[in-house]
Amino acid sequence: MNTMTLRALPAILLAVFSGAASAAAFQNWEQNAAGLGNAHAGSAAVADNAASLFFNPAGMTRLDGVQFSAGITGARPQVEFDNGGSAGAALGAGNGGDAGRWLAVPNASVSWRVNPDLAIGLGLTSPFALDLEYENRNWLGRVHAQQGEIRTRNVNPALAYRVSERVSIGLGVNYQSLDVDLANATSRLEGDDGSWGWNAGALFTLSPAMRVGISYRSAIKHELEGTANGQAARADIKLPDTAILSVWQQVSDRWEAMGDLSYTRWNTLKRLSFVDRNSGALLANEPFSYGNSWRFAWGAAYRLSDAFKLKFGLAYERSPVGNRGRTAYVPDSDSLRLSVGGQWQAGRYGRVDVGYAYLLMKDAKIAQNRVVGGLANTLRGEYEAGMHTVGVQYSVGF
Repeated sequence: MNTMTLRALPAILLAVFSGAASAAAFQNWEQNAAGLGNAHAGSAAVADNAASLFFNPAGMTRLDGVQFSAGITGARPQVEFDNGGSAGAALGAGNGGDAGRWLAVPNASVSWRVNPDLAIGLGLTSPFALDLEYENRNWLGRVHAQQGEIRTRNVNPALAYRVSERVSIGLGVNYQSLDVDLANATSRLEGDDGSWGWNAGALFTLSPAMRVGISYRSAIKHELEGTANGQAARADIKLPDTAILSVWQQVSDRWEAMGDLSYTRWNTLKRLSFVDRNSGALLANEPFSYGNSWRFAWGAAYRLSDAFKLKFGLAYERSPVGNRGRTAYVPDSDSLRLSVGGQWQAGRYGRVDVGYAYLLMKDAKIAQNRVVGGLANTLRGEYEAGMHTVGVQYSVGF
């Protein structure tokens, strides 16, 4: 009876908890190209390389000796606007072309199993990223957006402790730097900051063939220092926190299955207001009005031989951006991701993982208003968007 219960539990969890590799708005889920091929399903439970400490630091207790992992993912969004009644005195002409650009995101991590119960590690990642530029800068929405960049760099030292044969816990601190550059035909907002946050997790080994992981990454508040239209300014922005529940199971000698449920509290981000650094007077305001988002993912891996493994996965993510909060900087919508990948074990020479994913995004309606020179300008229409993502990861142990 107990054996049947343990075997049924993973199937139930996998059916209920599935999650997207893509992350909504400008959150970047691609912190580990090894997980790209299965849509990052099981992200907090797989724990098979040093880079997994981003998703759950407790997983480091499963890694022997010193482990090193480095990789890079490249994402190419396709973002095209279709006009549907835009109006206003300051609007330009044309739909702007494809606003997507290639964005490369590297990562590197190292972990050290100090003794059977204690491990330490360090991860270098980029949890949030945006790179958007309209081909025709004089397009219909030029007063709403021409170019937008958001960059983060995250340094994450962490430690993990094995409480028992079945339970491990982990804790990390994060120093995150943030750069923001948003430009349209009437304004340019620039700012940067570095601030602190934390992450924690637990890993439960229910049997040799099944693990369940939970993890949490805190929100981080940034106090940007920069300029608004060339004038010294500051702005506060709070990037969201995320919770993950994951499951991994060895179904047979050749098959693995995994799933995720994650929840991101984007409602911390309502607006980005730049004020005069000295007087505090409002200089510029960019609305966001985000709600919270969740994602489901399911993935699997099939071992072809001792050296080769195939991966695949699918994921769905509910966007925090509704029709009222959608802007030309982040025309996000609900999405479905399809992923495939592979793994090559080269023995003492390490391991190479590769992956590819295509993101299908729901057509997104927009009705964004902006007042320029006392006159209202409305960008009204629909966005068609998708994204190609490729990645490669190298991992080795000493």
